Amino acid sequence: MKSNKKFHTLDITLVAMFAALMAIGANITSWAPFLQVAGVPLSMQPFFAILAGLLLGSRLGAVSMFVYMLIGIAGAPVFAGFSAGAAVIFKSTGGFILSYIVTAYVVGKMVEAKKEPQLSTFMIASFVGIFLIYFIGTNYMYLAVNYWLSAPMSYGTAWKVMLWFAVKDVVFTIVGGFLAPRIYRSLQRSAYFAQQKNRTA
Repeated sequence: MKSNKKFHTLDITLVAMFAALMAIGANITSWAPFLQVAGVPLSMQPFFAILAGLLLGSRLGAVSMFVYMLIGIAGAPVFAGFSAGAAVIFKSTGGFILSYIVTAYVVGKMVEAKKEPQLSTFMIASFVGIFLIYFIGTNYMYLAVNYWLSAPMSYGTAWKVMLWFAVKDVVFTIVGGFLAPRIYRSLQRSAYFAQQKNRTA
């Protein structure tokens, strides 16, 4: 959904909500340890990052992910394992945190490009989003462990490690792709977003 460059009250609320959802998604197994499959924790971060782009659009979606990153860098324990600080960005999984910003922006742009986005638009955008997350995150992990973390790993091994997580993320991507259109249209019918459209018309 497009909006002018000013941030309004609901914009800030939505950005804060998705930043909070990312924090919850990063540590969901800490509260619900049973949410694991074959020992792989069911992180909800890719799901919420893609959903942010689908529902908030490129600008607010990317801002919400950027705010989430800043909150963690500032010291709030919102990263996986309740970790925090700038050092997390330079660890092997730091690329995934960065990928969420790019993903939300690109996914949002894909939805915004359609005047009346259909289910196919949301599904395609969702899969582009999960591809970006894994492409950026896995390549960053490979570079990190080989060049500044002194824990050599082959490129193929890096992708094999991530395949365990990819299965559950593909499932969540499909679920999100199906849920997003209904939520999106509900938001579009709201008085607030109708006003936003009029401002940008």
